[in-house]
Amino acid sequence: MLKITNHDAVRELRMDRPPVNALNPELVTLLTRSVRQAASECDALVLSGRDGLFSAGLDVVELLQLDRRGMTAFWKSYFELLEAVALSPVPVAAAITGHSPAGGAVVCLMCDYRVMNRGEYRIGLNETRVGLIIPPVLHNAMARLTGPRVAEHMLVAGALIDSEEAFRVGLVDALADGSEATVGQAVGWCREMLSLPRHSMLGNRAFARAHFEQEFAGYTDEGVESFVDTWFSDETQQVMQALVAQLKNRS
Repeated sequence: MLKITNHDAVRELRMDRPPVNALNPELVTLLTRSVRQAASECDALVLSGRDGLFSAGLDVVELLQLDRRGMTAFWKSYFELLEAVALSPVPVAAAITGHSPAGGAVVCLMCDYRVMNRGEYRIGLNETRVGLIIPPVLHNAMARLTGPRVAEHMLVAGALIDSEEAFRVGLVDALADGSEATVGQAVGWCREMLSLPRHSMLGNRAFARAHFEQEFAGYTDEGVESFVDTWFSDETQQVMQALVAQLKNRS
């Protein structure tokens, strides 16, 4: 489910949950624990996926089986993962090895740097299309990269864009040819950061990312309950049930 590789002082956490690296409770918990552990065992971190696929996002098939209490617990756990990445005391790069819609893209937003596999791979937050409202911290994370107008357009439309467009609008920082090259470039960026004076690099990084601490703290139980209300609304449930049926027909 998660393959760990150390590239000297840089640790790579590679998601490997067939078929699409969908984020279910087990993988989210494992990722959170591994991200936190890495901060005490290495100097930088790379999050990666399988060849042609970073993560297809939340495991809707499994999550639809949860009751309200279970979904509330999962959503809190997912936000713990996002917070662990965003507030990691060591630099974190995303090696976006392929498609990364919705929840997969959200994880990438929390990283310091994003390298994406060049090609017809898609990335973006398409929550609007499945009836979900994106929490403010995620809106702000997108706007931080693309600027507010592009973020508004993409989030409201639930747009998924290819790697070249993602690079053009600033959603990703660099492109590479092939999955391994994507990982290699992400590891290379980490090494560049580690070649800088450590105290000043980490200090300026912490200052630049301090807003995440305030934004996550502001996402209270009320915000979680609001999201769960939307998740269990009739409209959203109908859209997601139709999506699951479509996925089953394809398989």
